[in-house]
Amino acid sequence: MASGVNKVILIGNLGRDPEIRYLENGSPRVTFSLATSEDYTDRTSGERKTMTEWHNVVLWRRLAEIAEKYLRKGSKIYLEGRITNRQYQDQQGVTRYITEIVGQNMTMLGGNPRSDEAQARPQATGQQAQPSQAPQTPAAPQTPPQAPAAPEVSVDDSDDLPF
Repeated sequence: MASGVNKVILIGNLGRDPEIRYLENGSPRVTFSLATSEDYTDRTSGERKTMTEWHNVVLWRRLAEIAEKYLRKGSKIYLEGRITNRQYQDQQGVTRYITEIVGQNMTMLGGNPRSDEAQARPQATGQQAQPSQAPQTPAAPQTPPQAPAAPEVSVDDSDDLPF
């Protein structure tokens, strides 16, 4: 039995374009900031206000490649992951601490910001992507190639869904 649970679910918008870096072993790592907002009414003034929280997000491997390819500043995503804390030394030798969300599952919400066309909303997990293709009949006329659709990735974790 697990001694604890470390699970985060966020829906928000990217505050900046994903930045990709490759480790020495070739593993891709993407980082970006994610804004989540909550609207509320101030009890004293009755005025509607919005409170925004910023989260540092890290994605690894295939999920990192998908994010780097399809996400841009302003993209809306659903993200599942876990909270991690780490420390590092800055250029002046001062120890700094950072809290990050390590993403494990991601679903893009809304349209593709790189294209005006409506495209499928891909889901991505830490698993290998499995793009789906419709079979073509041999007699069908060939159309010019279009921009590739975002890969659709899914894992049957239906018993783990929070809703």
